[in-house]
Amino acid sequence: MGRLYIQSPSEQVAAHLREQLLSGEIEGRMPGTPLLSERLGVDRKTIIAALNLLGQEGLLAAQGAGKRRRIMVPEGRVGARQLKVAILLYQKGERNERAMLGLRYQLREAGFGAFFASRALRELKLDVGKVDKMVKENDADAWVVVSGSREVLQWFSEQTHPVFALYGRHLRLAIAASGPSKSAAITEAVKRLAGLGHRRIVYLVREERRKPEPGLLERSFLSALEDCGIQTGAFHLPDWEDNRAGFHRMLDSLFRHSPPTAMIVDTAPLFAAARDHLASKGIIAPRHVSLICTDPDASFEWCEPAVSHFRWDPSDCIRHVVRWAENIAHGKDDRRKNQSKAEFVEAGTVGTADFYKR
Repeated sequence: MGRLYIQSPSEQVAAHLREQLLSGEIEGRMPGTPLLSERLGVDRKTIIAALNLLGQEGLLAAQGAGKRRRIMVPEGRVGARQLKVAILLYQKGERNERAMLGLRYQLREAGFGAFFASRALRELKLDVGKVDKMVKENDADAWVVVSGSREVLQWFSEQTHPVFALYGRHLRLAIAASGPSKSAAITEAVKRLAGLGHRRIVYLVREERRKPEPGLLERSFLSALEDCGIQTGAFHLPDWEDNRAGFHRMLDSLFRHSPPTAMIVDTAPLFAAARDHLASKGIIAPRHVSLICTDPDASFEWCEPAVSHFRWDPSDCIRHVVRWAENIAHGKDDRRKNQSKAEFVEAGTVGTADFYKR
Protein backbone atom coordinates (compact mmCIF):
# COMPACT_ATOMS: atom_id res chain seq x y z
CA MET A 1 0.00 0.00 0.00
CA GLY A 2 1.31 3.49 -0.87
CA ARG A 3 2.06 6.04 1.82
CA LEU A 4 -0.83 8.22 3.01
CA TYR A 5 -0.67 12.01 2.93
CA ILE A 6 -1.83 13.23 6.37
CA GLN A 7 -3.25 16.75 6.31
CA SER A 8 -2.41 19.14 9.13
CA PRO A 9 -5.33 20.44 11.26
CA SER A 10 -5.27 23.78 9.46
CA GLU A 11 -5.35 22.04 6.05
CA GLN A 12 -8.35 19.97 7.16
CA VAL A 13 -10.20 23.08 8.34
CA ALA A 14 -9.27 24.91 5.12
CA ALA A 15 -10.62 21.99 3.04
CA HIS A 16 -13.90 22.06 4.99
CA LEU A 17 -14.31 25.81 4.61
CA ARG A 18 -13.29 25.65 0.94
CA GLU A 19 -16.17 23.26 0.25
CA GLN A 20 -18.58 25.69 1.89
CA LEU A 21 -17.20 28.65 -0.07
CA LEU A 22 -17.37 26.85 -3.40
CA SER A 23 -20.87 25.51 -2.72
CA GLY A 24 -22.12 29.02 -1.88
CA GLU A 25 -23.04 27.99 1.65
CA ILE A 26 -20.96 30.93 2.95
CA GLU A 27 -21.35 34.18 1.00
CA GLY A 28 -20.33 37.80 1.20
CA ARG A 29 -18.11 38.06 4.26
CA MET A 30 -16.33 35.24 6.08
CA PRO A 31 -17.48 34.69 9.67
CA GLY A 32 -14.98 35.90 12.23
CA THR A 33 -12.38 33.73 13.92
CA PRO A 34 -14.25 33.44 17.29
CA LEU A 35 -17.46 32.29 15.61
CA LEU A 36 -15.69 29.77 13.35
CA SER A 37 -13.75 28.44 16.32
CA GLU A 38 -17.00 27.89 18.22
CA ARG A 39 -18.84 26.33 15.26
CA LEU A 40 -16.06 23.91 14.30
CA GLY A 41 -14.73 23.16 17.76
CA VAL A 42 -11.19 24.13 16.73
CA ASP A 43 -8.75 26.50 18.44
CA ARG A 44 -8.39 30.00 17.05
CA LYS A 45 -4.76 29.54 15.99
CA THR A 46 -5.81 26.68 13.67
CA ILE A 47 -8.70 28.76 12.30
CA ILE A 48 -6.36 31.68 11.51
CA ALA A 49 -3.90 29.34 9.74
CA ALA A 50 -6.75 27.85 7.69
CA LEU A 51 -8.04 31.29 6.70
CA ASN A 52 -4.53 32.31 5.67
CA LEU A 53 -4.34 29.22 3.41
CA LEU A 54 -7.63 30.19 1.76
CA GLY A 55 -6.32 33.72 1.39
CA GLN A 56 -3.21 32.43 -0.38
CA GLU A 57 -5.49 30.56 -2.79
CA GLY A 58 -7.31 33.83 -3.58
CA LEU A 59 -10.63 32.70 -2.10
CA LEU A 60 -10.52 35.29 0.71
CA ALA A 61 -9.29 38.88 0.88
CA ALA A 62 -8.24 40.54 4.16
CA GLN A 63 -9.95 43.88 4.88
CA GLY A 64 -7.74 45.11 7.68
CA ALA A 65 -7.40 44.50 11.40
CA GLY A 66 -10.67 43.62 13.13
CA LYS A 67 -12.62 43.35 9.86
CA ARG A 68 -14.08 40.16 8.42
CA ARG A 69 -12.46 38.76 5.27
CA ARG A 70 -14.25 39.25 1.97
CA ILE A 71 -15.09 36.12 -0.05
CA MET A 72 -13.46 36.21 -3.50
CA VAL A 73 -14.66 32.96 -5.14
CA PRO A 74 -14.40 33.46 -8.94
CA GLU A 75 -17.66 33.59 -10.89
CA GLY A 76 -18.49 30.15 -12.23
CA ARG A 77 -17.00 28.26 -9.29
CA VAL A 78 -19.75 29.07 -6.79
CA GLY A 79 -22.01 26.08 -6.34
CA ALA A 80 -19.37 23.67 -7.61
CA ARG A 81 -18.07 20.95 -5.32
CA GLN A 82 -14.31 20.88 -4.89
CA LEU A 83 -12.81 18.77 -7.67
CA LYS A 84 -10.88 15.78 -6.34
CA VAL A 85 -7.86 15.06 -8.56
CA ALA A 86 -5.95 11.80 -8.12
CA ILE A 87 -2.33 11.68 -9.30
CA LEU A 88 -1.39 8.18 -10.48
CA LEU A 89 2.40 8.03 -10.34
CA TYR A 90 4.61 5.77 -12.43
CA GLN A 91 6.45 4.50 -9.35
CA LYS A 92 5.86 5.20 -5.69
CA GLY A 93 9.30 6.79 -5.15
CA GLU A 94 8.12 9.77 -7.21
CA ARG A 95 6.01 10.92 -4.23
CA ASN A 96 9.11 12.64 -2.88
CA GLU A 97 10.36 14.08 -6.16
CA ARG A 98 10.31 17.84 -6.56
CA ALA A 99 8.22 17.84 -9.75
CA MET A 100 5.48 15.58 -8.35
CA LEU A 101 5.33 17.43 -5.04
CA GLY A 102 5.12 20.65 -7.06
CA LEU A 103 2.26 19.25 -9.12
CA ARG A 104 0.23 18.34 -6.05
CA TYR A 105 1.03 21.70 -4.42
CA GLN A 106 0.00 23.73 -7.49
CA LEU A 107 -3.28 21.82 -7.81
CA ARG A 108 -4.03 22.43 -4.15
CA GLU A 109 -3.10 26.08 -4.46
CA ALA A 110 -5.66 26.31 -7.28
CA GLY A 111 -8.33 24.99 -4.90
CA PHE A 112 -8.48 21.32 -5.86
CA GLY A 113 -8.38 18.27 -3.62
CA ALA A 114 -5.22 16.78 -5.11
CA PHE A 115 -3.76 13.56 -3.73
CA PHE A 116 -1.50 10.71 -4.79
CA ALA A 117 -3.34 7.51 -5.70
CA SER A 118 -2.97 4.64 -3.25
CA ARG A 119 -0.75 2.65 -5.62
CA ALA A 120 1.60 3.45 -8.52
CA LEU A 121 1.68 2.02 -12.03
CA ARG A 122 4.80 -0.04 -11.40
CA GLU A 123 3.21 -1.58 -8.31
CA LEU A 124 0.23 -2.49 -10.49
CA LYS A 125 2.59 -3.91 -13.14
CA LEU A 126 0.85 -1.58 -15.64
CA ASP A 127 -1.94 -4.15 -15.70
CA VAL A 128 -5.25 -2.62 -16.85
CA GLY A 129 -7.31 -4.95 -14.66
CA LYS A 130 -5.37 -3.92 -11.57
CA VAL A 131 -5.60 -0.26 -12.57
CA ASP A 132 -9.38 -0.61 -12.89
CA LYS A 133 -9.65 -2.04 -9.38
CA MET A 134 -7.36 0.63 -7.91
CA VAL A 135 -9.33 3.46 -9.56
CA LYS A 136 -12.55 2.16 -7.99
CA GLU A 137 -10.86 2.21 -4.56
CA ASN A 138 -9.91 5.90 -4.83
CA ASP A 139 -12.53 8.62 -4.53
CA ALA A 140 -11.58 10.96 -7.39
CA ASP A 141 -13.40 13.08 -9.96
CA ALA A 142 -10.46 13.31 -12.36
CA TRP A 143 -7.12 11.58 -12.87
CA VAL A 144 -3.61 12.69 -13.78
CA VAL A 145 -1.66 9.66 -15.07
CA VAL A 146 2.14 10.01 -15.01
CA SER A 147 4.15 8.17 -17.71
CA GLY A 148 1.31 5.83 -18.59
CA SER A 149 1.76 2.98 -21.06
CA ARG A 150 -0.28 2.84 -24.25
CA GLU A 151 -2.64 0.21 -22.81
CA VAL A 152 -3.21 2.08 -19.54
CA LEU A 153 -3.89 5.41 -21.24
CA GLN A 154 -6.16 3.71 -23.78
CA TRP A 155 -8.18 2.31 -20.88
CA PHE A 156 -8.43 5.70 -19.17
CA SER A 157 -9.55 7.32 -22.44
CA GLU A 158 -12.55 4.96 -22.51
CA GLN A 159 -13.74 5.84 -18.97
CA THR A 160 -16.22 8.53 -17.98
CA HIS A 161 -13.95 10.46 -15.61
CA PRO A 162 -11.65 13.12 -17.13
CA VAL A 163 -7.98 12.14 -17.49
CA PHE A 164 -4.75 14.01 -18.15
CA ALA A 165 -1.69 12.16 -19.43
CA LEU A 166 1.45 13.74 -17.97
CA TYR A 167 4.15 12.26 -20.23
CA GLY A 168 3.52 8.70 -21.39
CA ARG A 169 2.27 7.26 -24.69
CA HIS A 170 -0.80 9.40 -25.37
CA LEU A 171 -0.31 10.00 -29.09
CA ARG A 172 -3.60 9.72 -31.06
CA LEU A 173 -5.64 9.17 -27.89
CA ALA A 174 -8.53 11.58 -27.21
CA ILE A 175 -7.25 12.74 -23.82
CA ALA A 176 -5.59 15.89 -22.51
CA ALA A 177 -1.83 15.58 -22.27
CA SER A 178 1.44 17.40 -21.77
CA GLY A 179 5.10 16.49 -21.93
CA PRO A 180 8.39 17.33 -23.59
CA SER A 181 8.85 17.04 -27.35
CA LYS A 182 12.19 15.23 -27.61
CA SER A 183 12.29 14.10 -31.25
CA ALA A 184 14.40 17.05 -32.42
CA ALA A 185 16.75 16.66 -29.44
CA ILE A 186 17.35 12.96 -30.00
CA THR A 187 17.93 13.54 -33.70
CA GLU A 188 20.51 16.21 -32.88
CA ALA A 189 22.16 13.93 -30.31
CA VAL A 190 22.43 11.03 -32.78
CA LYS A 191 23.89 13.28 -35.49
CA ARG A 192 26.42 14.68 -33.02
CA LEU A 193 27.46 11.18 -31.94
CA ALA A 194 27.73 10.02 -35.55
CA GLY A 195 29.86 13.07 -36.30
CA LEU A 196 32.21 11.99 -33.50
CA GLY A 197 32.61 8.60 -35.16
CA HIS A 198 30.05 6.60 -33.20
CA ARG A 199 28.29 3.78 -35.06
CA ARG A 200 27.29 1.46 -32.24
CA ILE A 201 24.73 3.73 -30.58
CA VAL A 202 22.20 2.19 -28.17
CA TYR A 203 18.99 3.66 -26.74
CA LEU A 204 17.80 2.19 -23.43
CA VAL A 205 14.08 2.53 -22.67
CA ARG A 206 11.63 0.61 -20.53
CA GLU A 207 9.33 -2.06 -21.92
CA GLU A 208 6.23 0.14 -22.24
CA ARG A 209 8.21 2.41 -24.59
CA ARG A 210 9.25 -0.54 -26.80
CA LYS A 211 6.03 -2.55 -26.87
CA PRO A 212 3.69 -3.35 -28.48
CA GLU A 213 5.73 -1.29 -30.93
CA PRO A 214 8.33 1.47 -30.47
CA GLY A 215 6.92 4.86 -29.51
CA LEU A 216 7.36 8.11 -31.41
CA LEU A 217 10.66 9.03 -29.74
CA GLU A 218 12.07 5.55 -30.26
CA ARG A 219 11.11 5.68 -33.94
CA SER A 220 12.76 9.11 -34.22
CA PHE A 221 15.95 7.59 -32.78
CA LEU A 222 15.97 4.73 -35.29
CA SER A 223 15.21 7.11 -38.17
CA ALA A 224 18.09 9.37 -37.12
CA LEU A 225 20.44 6.38 -37.19
CA GLU A 226 19.26 5.43 -40.66
CA ASP A 227 19.76 9.03 -41.85
CA CYS A 228 23.37 8.76 -40.65
CA GLY A 229 23.85 5.61 -42.70
CA ILE A 230 23.63 3.22 -39.76
CA GLN A 231 21.60 0.09 -40.42
CA THR A 232 19.38 -0.47 -37.39
CA GLY A 233 18.46 -3.65 -35.55
CA ALA A 234 17.67 -5.09 -32.13
CA PHE A 235 21.11 -4.02 -30.89
CA HIS A 236 20.19 -0.34 -31.04
CA LEU A 237 16.93 -0.68 -29.06
CA PRO A 238 17.62 -3.71 -26.87
CA ASP A 239 14.98 -5.76 -25.12
CA TRP A 240 15.35 -6.62 -21.44
CA GLU A 241 13.36 -8.00 -18.54
CA ASP A 242 11.94 -4.96 -16.79
CA ASN A 243 13.57 -5.27 -13.39
CA ARG A 244 16.96 -4.47 -11.87
CA ALA A 245 18.48 -7.90 -12.50
CA GLY A 246 17.20 -7.93 -16.09
CA PHE A 247 18.60 -4.45 -16.68
CA HIS A 248 22.03 -5.48 -15.40
CA ARG A 249 22.03 -8.66 -17.51
CA MET A 250 21.23 -6.62 -20.59
CA LEU A 251 24.08 -4.17 -19.90
CA ASP A 252 26.54 -7.02 -19.31
CA SER A 253 25.45 -8.67 -22.55
CA LEU A 254 25.85 -5.46 -24.54
CA PHE A 255 29.44 -4.98 -23.39
CA ARG A 256 30.50 -8.62 -23.69
CA HIS A 257 31.54 -8.75 -27.37
CA SER A 258 30.97 -5.67 -29.57
CA PRO A 259 30.11 -3.04 -26.98
CA PRO A 260 28.31 0.20 -27.81
CA THR A 261 30.44 3.29 -28.06
CA ALA A 262 27.52 5.53 -27.08
CA MET A 263 24.34 5.07 -25.05
CA ILE A 264 21.26 7.28 -24.73
CA VAL A 265 19.31 6.41 -21.58
CA ASP A 266 15.66 7.32 -20.95
CA THR A 267 14.89 9.04 -17.58
CA ALA A 268 17.31 10.13 -14.88
CA PRO A 269 16.76 7.11 -12.55
CA LEU A 270 17.51 4.64 -15.36
CA PHE A 271 20.54 6.72 -16.37
CA ALA A 272 21.91 6.63 -12.81
CA ALA A 273 21.38 2.85 -12.65
CA ALA A 274 23.20 2.33 -15.96
CA ARG A 275 26.11 4.62 -15.07
CA ASP A 276 26.57 3.03 -11.64
CA HIS A 277 26.48 -0.53 -12.98
CA LEU A 278 28.93 0.24 -15.78
CA ALA A 279 31.26 2.00 -13.33
CA SER A 280 31.26 -1.12 -11.15
CA LYS A 281 32.61 -2.97 -14.20
CA GLY A 282 35.28 -0.33 -14.85
CA ILE A 283 33.37 1.23 -17.76
CA ILE A 284 33.53 5.01 -17.38
CA ALA A 285 32.09 7.85 -19.48
CA PRO A 286 33.36 9.25 -21.74
CA ARG A 287 36.57 7.19 -21.72
CA HIS A 288 34.87 3.89 -22.54
CA VAL A 289 31.40 4.95 -23.65
CA SER A 290 29.55 8.22 -24.28
CA LEU A 291 26.44 8.66 -22.16
CA ILE A 292 23.39 10.90 -22.64
CA CYS A 293 20.23 11.15 -20.51
CA THR A 294 16.92 12.15 -22.11
CA ASP A 295 15.83 14.12 -19.03
CA PRO A 296 17.27 16.94 -16.92
CA ASP A 297 18.31 16.35 -13.31
CA ALA A 298 19.56 18.79 -10.71
CA SER A 299 22.50 16.53 -9.87
CA PHE A 300 23.97 16.53 -13.39
CA GLU A 301 25.83 19.83 -13.08
CA TRP A 302 27.48 18.55 -9.88
CA CYS A 303 28.77 15.41 -11.56
CA GLU A 304 32.31 15.08 -12.86
CA PRO A 305 32.20 14.99 -15.77
CA ALA A 306 28.94 16.94 -16.17
CA VAL A 307 26.22 14.81 -17.75
CA SER A 308 25.04 15.34 -21.33
CA HIS A 309 21.24 15.46 -21.31
CA PHE A 310 18.03 16.82 -22.83
CA ARG A 311 16.86 20.05 -21.18
CA TRP A 312 13.18 20.96 -20.82
CA ASP A 313 11.00 22.67 -18.24
CA PRO A 314 8.75 20.37 -16.14
CA SER A 315 7.01 23.40 -14.59
CA ASP A 316 5.50 24.22 -17.98
CA CYS A 317 3.83 20.79 -18.04
CA ILE A 318 2.51 21.31 -14.50
CA ARG A 319 0.90 24.61 -15.52
CA HIS A 320 -0.98 22.77 -18.28
CA VAL A 321 -2.28 20.24 -15.74
CA VAL A 322 -3.62 23.03 -13.50
CA ARG A 323 -5.31 24.80 -16.43
CA TRP A 324 -6.91 21.50 -17.44
CA ALA A 325 -8.22 20.96 -13.90
CA GLU A 326 -9.68 24.47 -13.87
CA ASN A 327 -11.48 23.79 -17.15
CA ILE A 328 -12.81 20.46 -15.86
CA ALA A 329 -14.06 22.18 -12.69
CA HIS A 330 -15.99 24.61 -14.90
CA GLY A 331 -17.63 21.76 -16.81
CA LYS A 332 -15.48 22.04 -19.95
CA ASP A 333 -14.43 18.97 -21.92
CA ASP A 334 -10.73 19.78 -22.24
CA ARG A 335 -8.71 17.25 -24.27
CA ARG A 336 -5.99 19.54 -25.56
CA LYS A 337 -2.38 18.42 -25.81
CA ASN A 338 0.60 20.67 -25.12
CA GLN A 339 4.30 20.00 -25.57
CA SER A 340 7.43 21.70 -24.28
CA LYS A 341 10.41 21.69 -26.61
CA ALA A 342 13.46 19.80 -25.35
CA GLU A 343 17.01 20.63 -26.41
CA PHE A 344 20.19 18.56 -26.41
CA VAL A 345 22.82 19.84 -23.97
CA GLU A 346 26.26 18.38 -24.67
CA ALA A 347 28.54 18.05 -21.65
CA GLY A 348 31.45 15.98 -20.40
CA THR A 349 30.00 12.49 -20.83
CA VAL A 350 30.23 12.67 -24.64
CA GLY A 351 33.51 12.00 -26.43
CA THR A 352 34.82 10.66 -29.72
CA ALA A 353 34.28 6.99 -30.62
CA ASP A 354 38.04 6.27 -30.65
CA PHE A 355 38.79 8.10 -27.41
CA TYR A 356 39.43 4.74 -25.78
CA LYS A 357 41.21 2.00 -27.69
CA ARG A 358 39.26 -1.18 -27.14
